Amino acid sequence: MLNCKLPSKKLLFPIILLGFASFFSNKTLAQENTSEETFRPHHQLGIAINHVHIFEGRDEENKKKALTLPSWAIDYTYHFSEKWAVGLHTDIVIEKFKVEKNLEGGEEKETVERSYPIAPAVMGIYKFNEHWSFLLGMGGEFAKEENFALTRIGAEYGHEISDGWEVFGTFSYDVKWSAYDSWGLGLGIAKSFGDK
Repeated sequence: MLNCKLPSKKLLFPIILLGFASFFSNKTLAQENTSEETFRPHHQLGIAINHVHIFEGRDEENKKKALTLPSWAIDYTYHFSEKWAVGLHTDIVIEKFKVEKNLEGGEEKETVERSYPIAPAVMGIYKFNEHWSFLLGMGGEFAKEENFALTRIGAEYGHEISDGWEVFGTFSYDVKWSAYDSWGLGLGIAKSFGDK
């Protein structure tokens, strides 16, 4: 008959504890390895409700007035790597307004009317981490009165709420060349398509 001695009671607890720790750490590593996904390029469509802020606005009597205007944003984005994406992001202001061309050269600043301007921009997007992205791009603002070229910079914070769905908050700053500048805050929802 084999003669086997059990470890002393003082050593038994640490041995059992190490055994459990080893079992659960191996199980956790196995789960992480199976759930770790490799990146696949994918498309994303998003819609947001925004507020555009213009400090050089004008009221009906042509007096200076800061404006807060409601707008929609419709965003298409193609994620071609984990960190980089490109997109067409379009802002649509849903009001008429007057604004001074504060970025125009010269002493005399012209006041212009804008009727429901649409501002698409081709954006380059760099994703800092799982949630934060930095955006930079160029496009135009189009209205029946006059069209302006624009440069847009922005930042977004997104959080996935279910498979392929994401809610996001956005900040953007637009410079309409030789015209005026504006900044916006928005909240939206986006859906990813493809092999994400």
